[in-house]
Amino acid sequence: MRFSSVAVDDLAGGEMAVAHLLSVGRQRIAFVGGPEKIRQEAARPDAIFAANDLLAVGVLQGLMLMGGVRVPEEIALIGYDDIEFAAAAVVPLSSIRQPSALFGSTALELLLRDASQESGFVPRQVVFPPELVVRASTQA
Repeated sequence: MRFSSVAVDDLAGGEMAVAHLLSVGRQRIAFVGGPEKIRQEAARPDAIFAANDLLAVGVLQGLMLMGGVRVPEEIALIGYDDIEFAAAAVVPLSSIRQPSALFGSTALELLLRDASQESGFVPRQVVFPPELVVRASTQA
């Protein structure tokens, strides 16, 4: 490996989101991840895990405004990133939080460390754990 890196354990974050939805009694969980064609099953989901909070907010608006679906009573919804707007949505959005400030400061620290080492450079990989933030969108 030639470079240092900073990341969040997205696999753990996905597992955390699905485990939370299962713990609140949801069984048919759909994943909304982006522009790829979404395959629709015959049974309507009772929970949705969105790849990021902006996508989750769009899903929330679509469900409530156009679909007349009550969140979380009919469909629980969880996003990823825990952006500031997630807490201020019409139904406050549960999310998987990434430690953004720590992520950025660690990346800067590694960049400065790596730039100052002329010889004997040893790349460092730092992986942060995500955190579950439970709000109204998954609480019946």
